[in-house]
Amino acid sequence: MAKRYEYLRFRLPTKQVSITPGVSDLLEKAEEEGIKTAWHRWLEQQPQCGFGLLGVCCRNCNMGPCRIDPFGYGPTRGTCGATADTIVARNLLRMIAAGAAAHSDHARDIVRVLRLLAEGRAPGYRITDSEKLRSVATSLGVPVEGRDDMEILKDVLPILEGEFGKPNEGPLKLLEALAPKKRVKVWEKLGVVPRAIDREICECMHRTHVGVDADPTSLLLHGVRTALSDGWSGSMMATLLSDILFGTPKPIKAVANLGVLKEESVNIVVHGHNPVLSMKVVEAAMSDEMLDYAKQFGARGVNVVGMCCTGNEILMRLGVPIAGNMLMQELAIITGAVEAMVVDYQCVMPAVVDVAGCYHLGSVLRRYLTL
Repeated sequence: MAKRYEYLRFRLPTKQVSITPGVSDLLEKAEEEGIKTAWHRWLEQQPQCGFGLLGVCCRNCNMGPCRIDPFGYGPTRGTCGATADTIVARNLLRMIAAGAAAHSDHARDIVRVLRLLAEGRAPGYRITDSEKLRSVATSLGVPVEGRDDMEILKDVLPILEGEFGKPNEGPLKLLEALAPKKRVKVWEKLGVVPRAIDREICECMHRTHVGVDADPTSLLLHGVRTALSDGWSGSMMATLLSDILFGTPKPIKAVANLGVLKEESVNIVVHGHNPVLSMKVVEAAMSDEMLDYAKQFGARGVNVVGMCCTGNEILMRLGVPIAGNMLMQELAIITGAVEAMVVDYQCVMPAVVDVAGCYHLGSVLRRYLTL
């Protein structure tokens, strides 16, 4: 077993730090075992930086970092002359760029899987919701009558791939096809209709560089345009294509919280965002081969549970129970009941590696990291 953390400088002031049942008990267990969690690290940061909370610190160039006193007792402009409003708007725009990049890159991964499927290079995947494929194709102007799914998919893919970056500056195809026409006219009037996902993200970084855009209103309007490129193309594309690949969710009844971990089963937590991985982990765990393999070692079976966003993907499509939200990822390991946590990207805390190293997951993790 790996070495525990150093002495905990701070202990949580009260047991009732969360309304979620079981969280307080596991945090108490973590403290007894010398394990820091997100709650402890947050407590160590108090009081948090007031400049950071207000967004009035800037390190976008090497003349900084600069920080503005919004109350009039200190500096009112950065070295370059940026006001508090400009600095706040620039910082917000960079956050929008990061968010749009993350969600839209999720879509890019799923488009890639569908491209491999169309080329016959992804035998483990298939089109599950043909009706959704045909609906999307029709919205994009792709003919569907008398054609099979693969023919339609091969015509849809170039359109979706072009959403990320294209040579012309026409509007995004998904936005053009699916957004309310009345609302699009408002966006056109404001000049915030997005052109391409990657173009808008790139321009966020350009505008926020020193010596470019210093008008807070202009910066925030481009933030709207970037957000629209993600919301009406990137994120929407990820949703539509996930439905096509794995099925469109329907209302189901399920259970949640850390009690879904089973004492006599091999517990695997899938964590992250992308169902391309988590759905296949569930598929493998449900196979007779895995069930028989688990029984060889005295377990009743393989119990896959979800964590955070990809947990919702398998919950709403397969009824797989979800063990918790983002803040509970460390606590799932601290139970001592988890054999593996399979992650992809987004919402995965770096500290998960440290916590896993304190339990029997650590040996598995170290073998993986040395490959």
